[in-house]
Amino acid sequence: MDQSTFHAGEQAIQLRAGVRDELAAWGRKVVRPYLPEQHREFYRHLPFLVAAARDAEGRPWATLLAGPPGFASSPDPRRLVIAASPGPGDALEGRLGAGGEVGVLGIELSTRRRNRVNGRVAAAGPSGLELAVDQTFGNCPQYIRPRHWRWAPAPAGPPPGERTRALTPAMIARIGAADTFFIASGHRGEGEASSYGMDASHRGGPPGFVRVEGERRLVFPDYAGNNHFNTLGNLVLDGRAGLLFVDFEGGGLLQLTGRVTIDWGSPALALHPGAQRLLVFELDEAVDRPAALPLRFDAEGAATRALRVASRRRESDDVVSFVLASRDGSPLPPHRPGQHLPIELAVPGERQPVRRTYSISNAPGEGTYRISVKREPAGLASRFLHDALAEGALASAGAPSGDFVLEPGDHPIALVSAGVGVTPMMAMLAELVRQGDPRRVVFVHAVRDGAHHPFAGESRALVAAARHASRHVFYSRPRPEDRPGEAFDAAGRLDADRLAALLPEGNVDIYLCGPVPFMAELHEGLARRGVPPERIRYESFGPRPAG
Repeated sequence: MDQSTFHAGEQAIQLRAGVRDELAAWGRKVVRPYLPEQHREFYRHLPFLVAAARDAEGRPWATLLAGPPGFASSPDPRRLVIAASPGPGDALEGRLGAGGEVGVLGIELSTRRRNRVNGRVAAAGPSGLELAVDQTFGNCPQYIRPRHWRWAPAPAGPPPGERTRALTPAMIARIGAADTFFIASGHRGEGEASSYGMDASHRGGPPGFVRVEGERRLVFPDYAGNNHFNTLGNLVLDGRAGLLFVDFEGGGLLQLTGRVTIDWGSPALALHPGAQRLLVFELDEAVDRPAALPLRFDAEGAATRALRVASRRRESDDVVSFVLASRDGSPLPPHRPGQHLPIELAVPGERQPVRRTYSISNAPGEGTYRISVKREPAGLASRFLHDALAEGALASAGAPSGDFVLEPGDHPIALVSAGVGVTPMMAMLAELVRQGDPRRVVFVHAVRDGAHHPFAGESRALVAAARHASRHVFYSRPRPEDRPGEAFDAAGRLDADRLAALLPEGNVDIYLCGPVPFMAELHEGLARRGVPPERIRYESFGPRPAG
């Protein structure tokens, strides 16, 4: 594996999880040494960033850097300028100096978008710092509690940070009620590699997902994410970590630094449904800074609304669509074709709402959201949806979000998917037809067989209604009753050679969605054939929790 993409610790965890091979090629596509244009624009709109760095003793800490939107900007793809510094009493006050390693997490809680940047401080001064980018990549939206912010300048002379070696009762209560925290970790090996340095990451779950076991010990679950294992990879090589708990309503910051060990499978894992492992944190020092943040956020749960299941329809043996409408008939917030919808489900037997994110599979302008869900045998949410969510039932949802969306342009479009990855492509195809878009469209889908082929008739009808469109379907294991030339076009896997033969000559905007190995193979093959990387867009969630 390319050393500049993942360091030895990350590779070790990927190997243990059985995903190293599929990430070897994919990592080089999604982990970049520069900020793409959409990331540069994203940071410009944020009111805060999470920063990870080390103190004079080499201990990791995490903090928030805040300012009016625009305080973070990217003058070019290799630089991120931040017009803010850690405040008085912060554990990182005066520690973000030139040459220092810093990890930055940009996160928009209201839309659940997040991106990470790791690099070194190229310049620092009273007004802030300039970060030279080493690595940047997107993260999946799972476990992010939606919140909306408002500006609330801190009162004059906020109290300085209180330092303790043990958690106070007030700290324990705040940690025990939290649904969100941030974690700082880092690693530096021999020589130079862009994968070395500091990293800031988000962790979320139901309130109480962090268990406090005394004055110095915390235990929290590690759920499925993008499978890069940046934090875990750092921790297996350097067990030091910093945790940051934010008082979203009061503006306080609680910073912790200590050491982490990984519990790979003790009986305690059963206390955290969906967790893949547990992390055990032993405190060295805490810094409590009440009212330090000039921002306030809405209360937990205020960013969702109840939607009614207007209808449900089986699309294939393992995919069911649910059309969601407002309870009172009022308009729903519009979505862009390709975006996803965060939902919360009240699953019997679960103490907290079960949260998942599903792509919206219908075009904007219909007044509803359609999500199309594949049933996973062990999937808590998908089994509940398939078996119990009937027409007329209610589910809570946040606002549509995500930046894997159909973009305007003049070039032909290729919508390429595998399996349930077809869902955002259906929204894009339907929108192209609805708008009467003059661009040529090539719709390509790969699936196992006719029984597992969702939207077969709908995609055929949409292509027939489009002005300049073609449809190509590949069955990897067709059944005897699947007739070539009718149900599908060709048997076998869809690879880069087959896809390239279907694309128009010249520049083509290609959209990919499907399993990581599928996207990695096609991305690599298209690049070898000279397709510019900026012409290939892909769904940038990572793998999600099963079901």
